[in-house]
Amino acid sequence: MKRRHLLAAAAAATLAPTRARAQAPRPAIGGQARTLVFVPTTNPPSYDPVWTTAQATRNVALMIYETLYARDMALNPHPQMVEGHLVEDSGKRWTMKLREGLRFHDGEPVRARDCVASIQRWMVRDPIGATIKARLDALEAADDRTLVWRLNKPFPFLPNALAKTQPTCVIMPERFATDPYKQAAEAIGSGPFRWIANEFVSGSRAVFARNERYVPRNEPVEYGSGGYQAHFDRVEWRVIPDAATAAAALATGEVDWIEVPLPDLLPMLRRAPGVTVGRLDTHGIFPVMRPNCLVGPTANAAVRRAMLLSLNQEDAMAAVMGEDREGFRAPVGFFIPGTESATEAGMEQLRQPPSDTAIRAMLKEGGYNGERIAFMHPTDPPAYDAMSQVAIAAYKRVGLNIDVQTTDWSTVTQRRNSKEPLEKGGWSVFPSGFPAVDFGNPVLATGLRTNGAGAWIGWPDNPRIEALRDQWIDSTDAAEQKRLSAEIQRECFAHVPYMPLGQYIPASAWRSNLQGLLRGPAPVFWNVRRA
Repeated sequence: MKRRHLLAAAAAATLAPTRARAQAPRPAIGGQARTLVFVPTTNPPSYDPVWTTAQATRNVALMIYETLYARDMALNPHPQMVEGHLVEDSGKRWTMKLREGLRFHDGEPVRARDCVASIQRWMVRDPIGATIKARLDALEAADDRTLVWRLNKPFPFLPNALAKTQPTCVIMPERFATDPYKQAAEAIGSGPFRWIANEFVSGSRAVFARNERYVPRNEPVEYGSGGYQAHFDRVEWRVIPDAATAAAALATGEVDWIEVPLPDLLPMLRRAPGVTVGRLDTHGIFPVMRPNCLVGPTANAAVRRAMLLSLNQEDAMAAVMGEDREGFRAPVGFFIPGTESATEAGMEQLRQPPSDTAIRAMLKEGGYNGERIAFMHPTDPPAYDAMSQVAIAAYKRVGLNIDVQTTDWSTVTQRRNSKEPLEKGGWSVFPSGFPAVDFGNPVLATGLRTNGAGAWIGWPDNPRIEALRDQWIDSTDAAEQKRLSAEIQRECFAHVPYMPLGQYIPASAWRSNLQGLLRGPAPVFWNVRRA
């Protein structure tokens, strides 16, 4: 909080589109007018959204690649790379047809076999992909434009799953869609912008150029669905770790758009001539503490429960959002409020938590004897820094031996893959954040895949949660799904695959001469133009 004040003071129906043309060449306009300068929340650790679920990488991927389906602002899936789909055999056979005009940045056409390889790679890393894979007898390229799915069990959520982000089921050339545990060799997609590899400087700059070969859908655009029109020849991401410096650059016109300014700087930006402040994110972020369920003290569910109950979500969200109390919710359970799976089951534990003394007794009874807990504390995303400070103080207050390991977010995204014990460089817990909308039901929620090796980083293993999740997927009765959601949340309070910290919807800030910014869960760069 001291740092925050210092900075503040320092300044799915089948659709068949009509044939469309490639993006027309833009008129020659001098220098900066054709360049958009964007300040991301943090440095993108990679361009491959299957290799890492980092939010900055997801945003990069939305520019470079396309997905078979994409979401509108209400998060309904729509055909994007496909013309549409045909469902047969009682939901067990899906036929998808690629639309015409799809080409990769190297000029090669997008073929169905590229899609098969990309989907198979994604299914290994994504929790919902693993669910699909378990129901999949075959995924075939019938010809260059036709994909055929043959399932052994219906999966009606298929378009929604293929439209989700983090991990994102992007389509890349077959030759790059190989080992899911290695970063793709190159960033070649078919999206409206190209990655300029020789201008990338990690921690400083990433550059994208307009893809002149791109053929937009002949439809209105709404967030990720419809016809992407790129109006800038060049988009530069500038990584500016100091929030006050970034805000000053926006006020002077040196940059065009800050993804998430520090909340304490928003009053200054609202007063700055030529600057607009607003919420583009429609659903916000679901921040969590993710424990390592394999090694160290956090492998003990009793320790994880004590850590969960020691956290005050309102304190964590206030640290992130400052005086912007309309921008967050707390407390929040294992599903986001207002969604189909939101439930009050077990919420009394967060609304009326035990005292610090009672939590210390829980730890002792659970077998905790002061063992070291390695907390990876990233400082470059201000939100992660703020919530980490609150969590560390809470954990220490109840007697946990916290080894604070201060680092940057790129290092966290690499190190968190390690399953080594603590004495060999392993870790215990780190902060993370997911698109809040994906935690509206058990299907899309990354953190709710709990089958050990197939789970997301942290690797919780809880057969009961998995069984309840499968029952939810198979159910067609809304009341039964609601009951199952409540059972899943109760089991999550006992097992603690992750520790919810609330929900927050940050504001963005941009130069007022930018038009066409689209609202949705992630920043997108099509449709944006300079007045």
